Amino acid sequence: MSDDRTAPAPADPSPDELAERLSEVFDLVGPLYRRVQRKVEEAAPIEGLSVGVRAVLDLLRARGPMTVPQMGRAQALSRQFVQRMVNDAARQDLVESVPNPAHRRSSLIRLTEPGRAAIEAVRAREHELLRRVGGDLTMADVDACVRVLGAMHALFADVDVD
Repeated sequence: MSDDRTAPAPADPSPDELAERLSEVFDLVGPLYRRVQRKVEEAAPIEGLSVGVRAVLDLLRARGPMTVPQMGRAQALSRQFVQRMVNDAARQDLVESVPNPAHRRSSLIRLTEPGRAAIEAVRAREHELLRRVGGDLTMADVDACVRVLGAMHALFADVDVD
């Protein structure tokens, strides 16, 4: 005699049901992004970084030297906006332009030591804040969230931001 008390696996949602639930994700992501942006701006006097400069520094920290167009594509931002953020960061000695062996007219932008120190300080402060996320979240929950947001991101990958 077997004692199988496991619940049956839920049926896959219909495309309409899935779309409705995914719209709930959009409803959360927009306000969350804006609140995080405000929180970063509140801390701007501490590190002296705007949200845009912080994004540029973090991208360069993660991926190494990049051109402005590459950064724009990676962040789904216009080249003009990224260029303004790079200019702001350069004025603060956080980034520098270096020759690009692959393209003479499009310099590579890389972090300076002060830029690396600034973004590491920001990330350490943010890490401490994120440690306070409540609930009983598991790594599987976070992995599923990243997978869902990645799939939604891929759906809109062809949208031109320039």
